[in-house]
Amino acid sequence: MDWLHAIFQKIPEAALFLSLAAGYLIGQINFGKFQLGGVGGSLLAAVVVSQVGVQIDNGVKSVMFAVFIYAVGYDSGPQFFNSLNRKTLREIAMALFLAVTALVTVIVCAKLFGLNKGLAAGLAGGALTQSAIIGTAGDAIARLGLAPEETKALQADVAIAYAVTYVFGSLGAIIVCVNILPKFMGQGLREASIEAEQALASGAAGPQPGQISALPELVGRAYRVGAGALGRTVSEIEIAEADMVTIERIRRGDRTLDPQPDLRLEAGDIVLVVGRREVMLGAAAMLGDEVADTGDSALVMQTREGVFTRRGMNHATIATVRATVDRAMRHGVYLKAITRVGMPLPVLPDTQLEHGDVITFYGSPQDTKRAVDAAGYELPYSNKTDFIYMGTGIVIGLLIGLIVVRIGGIPITLGSGGGCLLAGLVFGWMRGKHPMYGVMPPAASQLLKDFGLAAFVAVVGLNSGLQAVVTVKQSGVTIFLLGVFVTLFPLLLTMIFGRYVLGYRNAAIFAGALSGSRSANPAFGGVLDKAESAVPTAAFAVTYALANVLLTLLGPLIVGLV
Repeated sequence: MDWLHAIFQKIPEAALFLSLAAGYLIGQINFGKFQLGGVGGSLLAAVVVSQVGVQIDNGVKSVMFAVFIYAVGYDSGPQFFNSLNRKTLREIAMALFLAVTALVTVIVCAKLFGLNKGLAAGLAGGALTQSAIIGTAGDAIARLGLAPEETKALQADVAIAYAVTYVFGSLGAIIVCVNILPKFMGQGLREASIEAEQALASGAAGPQPGQISALPELVGRAYRVGAGALGRTVSEIEIAEADMVTIERIRRGDRTLDPQPDLRLEAGDIVLVVGRREVMLGAAAMLGDEVADTGDSALVMQTREGVFTRRGMNHATIATVRATVDRAMRHGVYLKAITRVGMPLPVLPDTQLEHGDVITFYGSPQDTKRAVDAAGYELPYSNKTDFIYMGTGIVIGLLIGLIVVRIGGIPITLGSGGGCLLAGLVFGWMRGKHPMYGVMPPAASQLLKDFGLAAFVAVVGLNSGLQAVVTVKQSGVTIFLLGVFVTLFPLLLTMIFGRYVLGYRNAAIFAGALSGSRSANPAFGGVLDKAESAVPTAAFAVTYALANVLLTLLGPLIVGLV
């Protein structure tokens, strides 16, 4: 393998990208229903590649983690600060309880089994599947003022313990949230979702995520005005159908007329009507015969995404917003979809809207533009990142990371990772409130998160892989068993706390909140699969935003307290 060593000595970056490519290939392998994922695969691949002998400059590691953790905070910022209110106290309490329980559990295990700071932090990162802990803990270790060799050894231990415990950390969360919790509650996730949907919609079931009806919910039809609509105004017809249909265009002879509210229909008019399919059936009986050829009265409809920030409407239900907003403002506009932190929400009357939700409007171009402006601001389609805003945020985060507070002689610091996370949260929140600056397209943010974390973990594996093999041989079984305990105990304790103290009664909502409290995306995916509904999403979004911050901060806390 001397030839490979020689290549990596000349171009060490080749080892980094080889680790990423091989790691993501390994991460796609299915072990039953479980996948290791790209990050875990990259770490394992980097450890293997490191046996050839290669070193990557630590500056690469620092840069990669800074951009990753800033992007995490940037995306979570609006939802994180929006979650801090009285109506989400239950979710806040659950996320805090799990984070504190996990911290205490790790510290107790470290004391009982003599784990050093690095192994304890890696145990938390892997067992709680919070990869960011690798960075925040490693940064905190670097600031302890230890000898370079000792610092490097402790940072290597972080990666080792993470790799040993990560697999069951992901699998264990799935077992608890998808299998144990429904049995504990005595209610299946699907049944619980139906119950919640019926409660939200006053007995009507909501749409399921990822499903498209053979009968579209929003349709357009053209009718030749008959006796039932003759002489009636546009507004009279629309109001008669509860504003669930709108007349968008009228053709009268050779002329195309704009449908003014007081315009009266005449015999032979061809009207283009858009609305919800179930209401359209009643409207058809009143309007007249349907026609296929609309001539120049055809109208192009549009979907437009807007970020909900309307003042005074935070936490209002869809029904409340509809009743509050002037009829002329909402005329011709339909809610097609709602997402919160990338997750779909059920479009039901009692669904609460929160600032930062992305609403997809359907209607004519002018109607959807009016609706987006009234709701908040249009989601930008620019593919150019505002690097002035991003660079400023990261610099401020790095400066915050320099602050050290001593409590009882123990140095406590957020480090560069925690500082960039905090800066990202604030800058992301400001971007949500003031959208005229700070653009970071979702694709760019996702690239920063994926590449930043995977590259960071790969550098850790490459620089510490040789030591990792020795440590795994010495204490791998012990670390693995401790990982099982740290994975399950906080989850089970939080489940009991949520049921008997916080008073969760619906298994689907409870499972969403619990998986979010552990920031366990695979577990949440399993919950959605079993629930066949978007009902668990709202609770998950709140606890997930909080957990991303709270669990990430466990890194420096564990380093300081162990």
